[in-house]
Amino acid sequence: MLTHYLLTTNPASINVKTDTIFYRLFQSFPSIFFELINQPPETADTYQFSSIEVKQLAFRIDGVFLPKSNASSPIYFVEVQFQPDKKFYSRFFTEIFLYLDKTELTNNWRGVVVYPSSSVDIAETERYIELLTSGRIRRIYLDELDSAAEQSIGIGTVKLVIEPESSAAEKARKLINLTKQQITDEITQREFLELIETIIIYKFPKKSREEIEKMLGLSELKQTRVYQEAKLEGKLEGKLEGKLEGKLEAVPFMLSLGATLEQIAEALGIDVELVRLVAVKLNMNQ
Repeated sequence: MLTHYLLTTNPASINVKTDTIFYRLFQSFPSIFFELINQPPETADTYQFSSIEVKQLAFRIDGVFLPKSNASSPIYFVEVQFQPDKKFYSRFFTEIFLYLDKTELTNNWRGVVVYPSSSVDIAETERYIELLTSGRIRRIYLDELDSAAEQSIGIGTVKLVIEPESSAAEKARKLINLTKQQITDEITQREFLELIETIIIYKFPKKSREEIEKMLGLSELKQTRVYQEAKLEGKLEGKLEGKLEGKLEAVPFMLSLGATLEQIAEALGIDVELVRLVAVKLNMNQ
C-alpha cells in the first residue's frame, strides 16, 4: 500500500522519523515538492496535498497532490522510500492504477519517488521499464541534488534528513540562520524552524534538551511544539497503564482492517496524535 510513503523503516544510518518529517514538509510547504521536481514553487498554489481512501478496495494513499480545479494538470502520486524493497514498483503502480480506475477525475498522472540515495532503489524494474522510462515517473535521489538546489531553504531542509550526524548540527544552524534572514512571515518562519528542530531531535534521540539547544544555538526548546511532540512520543514508548494501554493495543488490529487514524481515534475515544504515534512505531518495527 502507498501508506508506506509515510510509514517506512529507515536504514540504521538515518536515525530520523522520515514519516513525520516528509508529511509535515509536503503538507505545510507543498512548494518544496514542486522544487524537487523542477517546477515553479508557485505551482503549489493550484494543488492540495492530501491522503485518499478508496473504500471499495480498503486501501489508503497518503502521498497525493490533487489539482484544485485545473483538469489539465496532472495528479502527482508521491512516495518517500527509505527502505530497500524489491517489490516496491509492483505495489506503487498497482495502487496508482487501482485509484485511477475508481476515481471520477480525468486528469493525467505522474509518479514521484524520493530516495535517500540510488543504493536504496533496488526494486525489480524489468516488468515496469516502459513506465519508468516514459517520463511519467521521476526518481529523486536526495544525495545527488546539485548545489544550486541546496540554495533553497526547503531543499536544504529535505537534505538535512540524510545529513551525516557529524555535520548535521552545523548544517542545521546554517538553515536556521537562513530561515531567519529570508523568511519574514513569522508563522512560516516558525514552522520551518520547527521542522529543522524535529529532524535534529530525531537524529540525536539520546541527547538532552539542553544539548540540543546548545547544538542549534536555541533557547526555550521545551516550549516549542516539536519538543512537546517528541516528549509525547517518549511517553508512548514507556509503560502505559489502565484503559489507555488497552485502547492502544487495539490500534494495530484496527489499522489492519483499513480504518483511518481519525476513525480509530473517534472509535476509541483517544487523541488522534496517540493513534498516529502507535502507527508510526508499528511500521518502524516491522
